[in-house]
Amino acid sequence: MTNSSRPLIGLTPSHNIENDDLSIRPTYIRALRAAGALPFIFPLEISRDEIRQLAALCHGFLFTGGPDPHPFLWGEEVHEHCGTISVRRDQLELDLLSEAMQQKKPILGICRGAQMLNIGLGGDIYQDIKSQHTCSFPIAHTQPAAYSVPTHHVTVADGSRLSQICGSSRQLAVNSCHHQAVRRLAPGLMAGAVAPDGIIEEIEMADYPFLIGVQWHPEYLWENDEASAKLFRAFVQACQSLDGQ
Repeated sequence: MTNSSRPLIGLTPSHNIENDDLSIRPTYIRALRAAGALPFIFPLEISRDEIRQLAALCHGFLFTGGPDPHPFLWGEEVHEHCGTISVRRDQLELDLLSEAMQQKKPILGICRGAQMLNIGLGGDIYQDIKSQHTCSFPIAHTQPAAYSVPTHHVTVADGSRLSQICGSSRQLAVNSCHHQAVRRLAPGLMAGAVAPDGIIEEIEMADYPFLIGVQWHPEYLWENDEASAKLFRAFVQACQSLDGQ
């Protein structure tokens, strides 16, 4: 890859099961392009061999937010507050995660994307935070403000990759739009940030080129929040560094 070319980042699409449409929020595209990447959206109807072929062309992967994963993936019945499920999207993301890790390429997960990383590596999630997690002061994980407005803080773990990316700040102000969250961490993952109510807000893998999942939505914050901008830049730089080896 030349100095002037942009690393190709593959994104997973959102799937509307009512009309079978695929979509992607433009905020992901804008954040990646601002960080120096060239975004590419994966198709949903694709074989494992085709996933492998496309993954080989990409320099990194962004697992996007969206509706709920199927609880069968971690051996649970469907909770009454579980939302819309796309089995086809689940399968695409699990297959893509496997291929991405086999090829040792950088991975970033956002919201649902972070949850799918944890599920795909052997962990599980709360199907519904309000009914499955109790604390003395419930945080508004489904915020009443616009996504560009932070509504709670997360505490960043010392020594985590997130702390290295964001610098000296021990707390980050984040937005929040989810009713599910990582519960039991998958083997090999650590929690790099937690909310005041104990909910895991960031996961990462220390012995991998770049694997980070955040529960918040930095694609809505990066223009005015340096920590969010640094996260996207670090991801893109990891893609560039890996390709330059």
